[in-house]
Amino acid sequence: MSERTFKVDLMTRVEGEGSFTLTVRDGAVVDARLAIFEAPRFFEAFLRGRGAHEVCDIVARICGICPIAYQMSAARALEQAMGLVTTPEIERVRRLIYCGEWIESHALHVFMLHAPDFLGYESAIEMARDHKPLVERGLRLKRAGNRLIECIGGRPSHPVSPRLGGFSRAPAKGALRALRDELSRCLDESVDAARWTRTLTMPELSNDYVFASLSGAEDYPLERATHVALSGRPSVPVESWGEAMVEKHVAHSNALQATLRDGTPYLCGPQARFFHHRDKLHPIARALADELALPTEVRNPFQSIMVRAVELAHAFADAIDIIDRYELPERAYTEGAPRAGVGYGATEAPRGLLWHRYETSDDGSIVSATIVPPTSQNQARIEADLRALGPSLLAMDHAAATVRAEQLIRSYDPCISCATHFLDLRVEREASCE
Repeated sequence: MSERTFKVDLMTRVEGEGSFTLTVRDGAVVDARLAIFEAPRFFEAFLRGRGAHEVCDIVARICGICPIAYQMSAARALEQAMGLVTTPEIERVRRLIYCGEWIESHALHVFMLHAPDFLGYESAIEMARDHKPLVERGLRLKRAGNRLIECIGGRPSHPVSPRLGGFSRAPAKGALRALRDELSRCLDESVDAARWTRTLTMPELSNDYVFASLSGAEDYPLERATHVALSGRPSVPVESWGEAMVEKHVAHSNALQATLRDGTPYLCGPQARFFHHRDKLHPIARALADELALPTEVRNPFQSIMVRAVELAHAFADAIDIIDRYELPERAYTEGAPRAGVGYGATEAPRGLLWHRYETSDDGSIVSATIVPPTSQNQARIEADLRALGPSLLAMDHAAATVRAEQLIRSYDPCISCATHFLDLRVEREASCE
């Protein structure tokens, strides 16, 4: 019996540090493990005892690229616990700032994090030597998203304006209108960028997925929903998502893995949203998806860059439409009285479903907090994809197998910390005695 072990000792294009091990015995993949080593951050623990109105500012620090997702999910949950109902005008501003976050995050991933894999470069900096216009385009698109966030949130990273009930201040109509021309130009560029993704060579891989995304709203899911849609299964109310899925520790990882309660891994993120809500895309983005001949069920994870590019165009088009209809809200936020309760909130972060649950006491302070980010929900699915990729890695040399494994993991856009490090793949060949 012969055994080969492909071992990645340091893999950091995920949240925190991790490793990847692929074990092949007699030519068959018998194990694939994605081990993630994250230092404890204790956000859920140190939220306990804090006032409900402090939560939005605190959870924004969980992620520097998608702080709004954490703010909006927390606000949804705590507003439900408090019985606080926002106005339609506030909801439109929330969707607009969420579009900004999708724009800056998707642009960063498509052009800076994932494109180098397809074009054969170790980093966007190296890629810029030969593809300077491509990198400059990515920076322009990202900057447009950052400027939109700053206009509404007060600053481009960890915005300070979002709060329970809405915003500490509403953006001036003139300030948003001043961004429109830039957003319009960037929409055109994002459409061209999506067409460019069609020219990329996609590695072959086809997986069966259970797609999980928010549903229940009229629009393509971003900042609100009532249910979680599951392909081939009944949808689940947001309030019951903590019962439908389960987070667990696995022996080879310090990070939690989420699966459905029956142990099935599921996929959240662009492919899942596209599967469930393709018909709700902005008409410009929907026509673009048709032009790219994207199937509704995208089963190749490498093609996620194409879906993400379509969503990038959607976010630009949606933002422009909201700005065109925008009128300054009469009130920037709705007040709510503290009370004991339990609330649930979920939004679609750029990389997938983000779920919050809070319990509050009579004075509105936090009794308990549960935060389930997209990365933990996708981790088991990433591991399953790596297992499916295993046979093709065996036919590749050391360097090529390293790049391909990294490329697959990066297709999930697990975290911005992945931007600065690369896999270190070691191949160990062992011959065991029978």
